[in-house]
Amino acid sequence: MEQVVRTPEERLEGLPEFPFEPHYREVDGLRLAHIDEGEGAPVVFMHGEPTWSFLWRKVIPPVREAGFRCVAPDLVGFGRSDKPARLSWYSYERHVALAATLLEDLDLRGATMVVHDWGGPIGLRLAVEHPERVARLVVMDTGLFTGHQRMSDAWLAFRDFVARTEDLPIAPLIRGACKIDPGEEVLAAYEAPFPTAGSKAGARAFPELIPFAPDAPGAAEGRRVLEALRADRRPTLMLWADSDPVLPLGVAESFARAIGREPPRTIEHASHFLQEDQGPLIGTLIAAWLAGG
Repeated sequence: MEQVVRTPEERLEGLPEFPFEPHYREVDGLRLAHIDEGEGAPVVFMHGEPTWSFLWRKVIPPVREAGFRCVAPDLVGFGRSDKPARLSWYSYERHVALAATLLEDLDLRGATMVVHDWGGPIGLRLAVEHPERVARLVVMDTGLFTGHQRMSDAWLAFRDFVARTEDLPIAPLIRGACKIDPGEEVLAAYEAPFPTAGSKAGARAFPELIPFAPDAPGAAEGRRVLEALRADRRPTLMLWADSDPVLPLGVAESFARAIGREPPRTIEHASHFLQEDQGPLIGTLIAAWLAGG
């Protein structure tokens, strides 16, 4: 039987600026969590590495108040979702398959898919494979892995650090990719879902899931999604931090060209976790774009 860590609820109580009630689903014997706020056309917020739905807490209110339903899942291995403790359990295919059940179980249609970091390869693939459920895209500081992509020195250093660190410290990873120090209380909230070293297997696995050869697992799927998006005419908003050390603006412009989109709008005074640095602004921009559409 697979060893699974479930974060005690008391570790996730009283978090700063995070009053949202959790909702749970059972999928393949795992308890998966999401938040579901507001009413109207759905907007799905997909987090990445090593964050959880807490990342979106400052972005959601302006979107909800503009009349949209905001749904933010915790990927398996993160947040309030269950955390298989075996590193090799995690795969790109598993992440995509489990994330797809959210769209099906909630019967989301006409949704806007908002993606960041690893939420991009997962959420953009969902958009391509479930076009009847996803009508618009918001893309932030992310990309697709094709086996041909080049990674920055900052990312390679991050991968090497994760690979040799069994009890991965989450807070320094967040702090190091914020333009403005978020403070100890917020950093503690990012650490809170991970009570043990074993609970961090999902966070440790993500860097190893990136294909570095065209025949590596996930590379063909990444190329397929890239080609599909290039021919896709769904409305797309791209927002990108001006100071992202992991995915700098040059990467943003190349990615926009690769998927046939205009260059992204730059978010000033923001690093990779631009939701921490400029969350209310991002929420307001998304809400205005959706209302205008």
